[in-house]
Amino acid sequence: MTNLEKMKKIRKKIIALNESDAKSVLMLTAANIYRVNSGNGSFTSDNCIDDLIRLYNSIPEPQANIEKNTHYKTIHIVFSDSPAGSLKNVLKEMGLQDEEKVITFSDIFSVGPVWHLHEKTGLNNRYEWLKKHINIDDEVLDSYQDKFNNTVSEINAIPIDTPIIIWIGENAHEQTALRYVLYLLKEKTNDIFVMDTTSKYKNQFDVPEAEFFPLHTGEISPDKLRLLYEKNGKGDSLTQNERKKFEKEWERLSTKQEVLRIWKNKMINSVNESYYDDYIIDTIRKIHIERKNNEFVKSARLIGEVMGHLNQYIGDQFFEYRVRHLIVNGIFEIEGVPKAMRYYSIRLR
Repeated sequence: MTNLEKMKKIRKKIIALNESDAKSVLMLTAANIYRVNSGNGSFTSDNCIDDLIRLYNSIPEPQANIEKNTHYKTIHIVFSDSPAGSLKNVLKEMGLQDEEKVITFSDIFSVGPVWHLHEKTGLNNRYEWLKKHINIDDEVLDSYQDKFNNTVSEINAIPIDTPIIIWIGENAHEQTALRYVLYLLKEKTNDIFVMDTTSKYKNQFDVPEAEFFPLHTGEISPDKLRLLYEKNGKGDSLTQNERKKFEKEWERLSTKQEVLRIWKNKMINSVNESYYDDYIIDTIRKIHIERKNNEFVKSARLIGEVMGHLNQYIGDQFFEYRVRHLIVNGIFEIEGVPKAMRYYSIRLR
């Protein structure tokens, strides 16, 4: 393969990433650079390069994989393309790619309606809300419901004798998704295991508070993900009481009308969509003070600043929606066209 062909392949893989997973890749890259520059000597440039190579190899190919095996020894369920790619790479390195399958929900469950999501009307409601409020590529939006339904069909088709591992972290996105999937599986007798990645990461790698700590599974590098899987394996399966508890929690969640969920005190809290509006306003005010002027600030810069100081996994698309809402309400003045955050700037009126 020529260098030009290699670059074309790299470009295709990067373009195929959705915005959330592209952010996760960038976060891992930046974290590795920070660890090298911190100068503590425990993480070298060679370590950084090795990690980046593994990270690139974990990015899924844009074309769909051909199913080779219809009955697997284990099924893994993850809730974003980024951890799916990492986990597939881990299974390949371990020689398990033909024995263990990864099912992926490509969505952010902390954002958007989940009202009756286990029913057709609920999915239609979620789709319409995303269509009206979130800047999503037309191609992604057009295939959203089909892709969602295909994932549900994959889960429904899991044989009852196949163990299931659900990968989640301490965040509203994966915790909401966990309850949704367990509700879908309520009639199945499979052994179901929950891999709490962010908690196990902190315990297994003894991470100091000042160090980079992943908010969700997609921020964990493939080598660390492998170590988590090798050490923890399946663990103990959920008891019937635990499963019933999660199912009941989903039933309660699915009656809520709120479109934003945060993780607080180890619970999913449904909050008003304006929950972070004051924080967004305070953030741009601080930027103006630091710059000692009231000039326009790139929307992407503001949103990056907001996300960088939050211990929540919500995603930049939701915050961009709130920025546009504040523009419409006359709080922000705009320069440019708000078709995507990189195309416009804002400032306080």
